Amino acid sequence: MHNKPPFPPFTLETALLKVQAAEDAWNSKDPERVSLAYTQDCIWRNRDEMFSGTKSIKAFLARKWQQENGYYLKKTLWCFADNRIAVCFEYEWHDLFGQWYRSYGNENWEFAENGLMKSRQASINDVPIKNSERKFVGDE
Repeated sequence: MHNKPPFPPFTLETALLKVQAAEDAWNSKDPERVSLAYTQDCIWRNRDEMFSGTKSIKAFLARKWQQENGYYLKKTLWCFADNRIAVCFEYEWHDLFGQWYRSYGNENWEFAENGLMKSRQASINDVPIKNSERKFVGDE
């Protein structure tokens, strides 16, 4: 198992670094790259799906980015303490028919001592938007 600095306990500076690293990885839309931030047995809840392990994480992300085209994400630190970070996020994407959505959510993260995330709990809501309502135009 590898290490993923910064390590807990988090300070404001290190929590912000962790959030930015997550945003950058997710915007790569590369399941392999994203999966490197999680423990081998990481527990996930994403919307109504619950699973664990990097193999499941990679499969989920590959499926996600096949369905969510033009994906672009912004994460914001909400709060942190010890080995936990909470973020708010929004992202935009469109389906295969060209309908755009903005998805809003919150994530609760818990980290192992080596800086890898061992638990990710995400609640997400999707709002259909018009192309003219996009915030992240050109960021895809």
